[in-house]
Amino acid sequence: MARPRFLPDNMTLCLIAVVIAASLFPVSGQAAVAFDGLTNAAIALLFFMHGAKLSREAIISGMTHWRLHLLVFACTFILFPLLGLALKPVLVPLVGDELYLGILFLCALPATVQSAIAFTSLARGNVAAAVCSAATSSLLGIFVTPLLVLLMIGAQAGESNTLDAIGKIVVQLLLPFIAGQIARRWIGDWVTRNKGWLKSVDQGSILLVVFGAFSHAVVEGIWQQVPLFQLAGLVIACCLLLALVLFIVSFLARRAGFNTEDRITILFAGSKKSLATGVPMAQVLFAGGAIGALILPLMLFHQIQLMVCAVLAERYARRPEVAEGAVADS
Repeated sequence: MARPRFLPDNMTLCLIAVVIAASLFPVSGQAAVAFDGLTNAAIALLFFMHGAKLSREAIISGMTHWRLHLLVFACTFILFPLLGLALKPVLVPLVGDELYLGILFLCALPATVQSAIAFTSLARGNVAAAVCSAATSSLLGIFVTPLLVLLMIGAQAGESNTLDAIGKIVVQLLLPFIAGQIARRWIGDWVTRNKGWLKSVDQGSILLVVFGAFSHAVVEGIWQQVPLFQLAGLVIACCLLLALVLFIVSFLARRAGFNTEDRITILFAGSKKSLATGVPMAQVLFAGGAIGALILPLMLFHQIQLMVCAVLAERYARRPEVAEGAVADS
């Protein structure tokens, strides 16, 4: 049977199932301590595999298109945080103070890698530039995101020492990533051949972190603290933020004189936020029950951006072919 179009993707269904399971059967006490150890190991494995999959040649080859990358990074690490701060008078009444902090955390995150590249490819954009921008954004986020979080959220995040926060990120995320890059010369071909089932390692790591985070949050009483009207407000807030970003990114790319293929790349690489990077970072940067409320905006935004960008990519894909050598400025 064909999959019904109204059904979300498998990862979304798994995330919903994990949140429900954590709400009904949260881990606590010594079990929670053991589960945190398992989660940290899964995060290290996740970033090790990211390092092993990422080709250094792809990064180097795409770095020459510096204007495109500069605009993508500005949208990811400057536009998003500025919008998050500027929209505070609108967002706080919609979602409350705790979920608003989650929106600020979302705004500080790097772009996605896999989905940004996939949507750019589907829309017939500049795939090589998308690979470079998305991969470099993910790597820069290891350093930039904790700084932005501490600037925007500060002590409310439960982390007051900037060097300590960066140190945790380096030890738990960057070092496994570097180890993966080093090991790539021996396991790179194997990783490429098995990337289909290795995707389950990525998704499984994220699901473990989400289960642990929501277990902590449920023990702390998240569903008593986040009423239904705030969840509805969060959906509206995520849609508003995404709509503004898509409009501004598209406007900036057009004004900067990029052709259609490059504008597609900028749109998809500069308007998306990474669940795969954000959830492990939340585990490192934040403590206890705060994590659940802080990653809830990211989880919702992630699903909304996938649905909206899928529609946009299909629309771009239907545009007429342009003769080779012609300037694509439509």
